[in-house]
Amino acid sequence: MTVEIPAELQPTLAVLSAITPFASVAGRIDEQRELARWLEAWIIRELGGTPVITVSQQSAGDAPPLVHLRIDMQAAKTLVLYNMYDVMPAGPEGWEHPPFSGGFSDWPGIGAVFVARGAENNKGPLAGMLTAIKSLRDSGALRVNLEIILEGEEETGSGHLRRYLAQTPCPVAPADAVFFPSLCEYGGGEPRVYLGFSGLSGGRIEVNAGKWGGPHAAIHASNANWIANPVWHLVNALHAIAPAKDNGVMARRQTDEQATRLLTTLADRFSIEDELRFRRSEKLSVHGDTLACLQQLINGAVLNISEIRSDPSDARGVIPHRASAEFALRVPPGIDGESLLNDIRETLARPEFSGVTLTLDDSYPGHRFLRESAGVDALLASYQAQGATPQIWPWAPGCAPAYTFAHVSEAFLIGGLGHGGNAHGVNEFVTLRGLARFQQSVTDWIQFFSNDTSFSTVTE
Repeated sequence: MTVEIPAELQPTLAVLSAITPFASVAGRIDEQRELARWLEAWIIRELGGTPVITVSQQSAGDAPPLVHLRIDMQAAKTLVLYNMYDVMPAGPEGWEHPPFSGGFSDWPGIGAVFVARGAENNKGPLAGMLTAIKSLRDSGALRVNLEIILEGEEETGSGHLRRYLAQTPCPVAPADAVFFPSLCEYGGGEPRVYLGFSGLSGGRIEVNAGKWGGPHAAIHASNANWIANPVWHLVNALHAIAPAKDNGVMARRQTDEQATRLLTTLADRFSIEDELRFRRSEKLSVHGDTLACLQQLINGAVLNISEIRSDPSDARGVIPHRASAEFALRVPPGIDGESLLNDIRETLARPEFSGVTLTLDDSYPGHRFLRESAGVDALLASYQAQGATPQIWPWAPGCAPAYTFAHVSEAFLIGGLGHGGNAHGVNEFVTLRGLARFQQSVTDWIQFFSNDTSFSTVTE
């Protein structure tokens, strides 16, 4: 199939096509290092960036290296541009094009798309961000100092980045704003501006049967009337932590005055039906009017169980000797995630849960900033410049390591026009029209921010 590529997108798609083949997924450290080297070399060559720490300096260990370069324009303002080069795994089944090669398609009702793992999340936006900077620099329109930080662990908790920024002194000097360019016209709808992000704690809850009286090794299931099964022990522990009837919600907080005001404005034009149109076949837990549903979406700390495993896992006729559940605890700003983890530990310390342990891989808190923070008006104006009316959310239901930049800048903004979809799924895509809108919005945002223009933007 032949898809016509607009001239202004050819440099972006050249970068995207170059970085797509790197299978930069968790555990593929060699692929991640190679991609980090490629990105570092491109930024040095095309943007004149100076490494703050080189990829080669981080070659030891199993953490994907950071790409951190500085572009000093001797400007009055400094902007941190953060992005990610890691993606989720992908097998070949069901894809129109191989996920780590990518290709173009023309979809009814959507139009021309580029399909590949990372096309939406977040290699497509990364490529657009880099080429937007290049166009500004080449034209002499870049009038802000830039710190570019790219990481390879966003999907797994950003541990290396958080440790890097926690150093004293911080490798990043105080900046006016931090910007995470991403496609924010979700489903092709109105673009979003989030004034904060939820925190995340991830790990697993495990039962080793030999430690509480179950089998020390897998045993024939004919003994099930006599011998306890660690999977049932695990299920009981999970139910005690977060009852299934609450869908894993461990705590809720009432939205404060500013958050309620923002959500009330949002509810006037927000369509629950449109938001859920891709989920109609799923069992939903949505109740009340639009405002109540929006509050429900963002104000709960929820324990999500993504996988329950037993060992052995492929033998139906045995009682396993080990069981585990992978979890992600998503906690909005204003709820103490560490306190919830302590509640889980106290529950598992009860005698009836002997042998059940919690292993925490990583954890970071939620973070929130004010509507008046630097850069917010410029982001809103970049949307309006292309005729878009943004939605302003008090914080995102999703997670991002925004807090780790809090001592660098008060504002951590995720933003950008553009429509993509199927992130983490089969046939992940970005529309070519959306990629063009994204690149223009990033260009506008940087220029509006650096020029300190007065804006007539969307109000609350």
